[in-house]
Amino acid sequence: MAKGREAFNKKEREKALIKKKKEKERKREERKSNSGKGKGIEDMFAYVDAFGNLVSTPPDPSQKQDVKLKDIQISTARQEKPDSDNPLRTGTVKFFNEAKGYGFITDSETQQSIFVHINNLEDPLKNNDQVTFEIEKGLKGLNAIRVKVISNER
Repeated sequence: MAKGREAFNKKEREKALIKKKKEKERKREERKSNSGKGKGIEDMFAYVDAFGNLVSTPPDPSQKQDVKLKDIQISTARQEKPDSDNPLRTGTVKFFNEAKGYGFITDSETQQSIFVHINNLEDPLKNNDQVTFEIEKGLKGLNAIRVKVISNER
């Protein structure tokens, strides 16, 4: 009787192995058919239509518009350098912390944020004060020096 059981278990194991191999082969074929390998370069292209949407069809050449290189603007507009004749600038105190002794002023001409330290103040500052100041190049950027209050909180 022992031989009969062994033969039966052996046949069952072989069937299970064959079933596993077939399942593995089926999954491999499925992955192969769904993968992007072997596709032509045309299948990989994506086009942008007039509304900015990605499409798979190329645009109509008759609707092509010529764009001059000088008309393309990237990033922000060029800013004119302020006159070096008048180093005095005006701005608004965006943030100032008396306890820590520093803050930031927004320049009214360039809208640039400029660091200010308590040692460079001539008058005490509060948030939203209108101030005049001069700029000095520091280690980490521009610093406001000789800061005077024009008017308090607009």
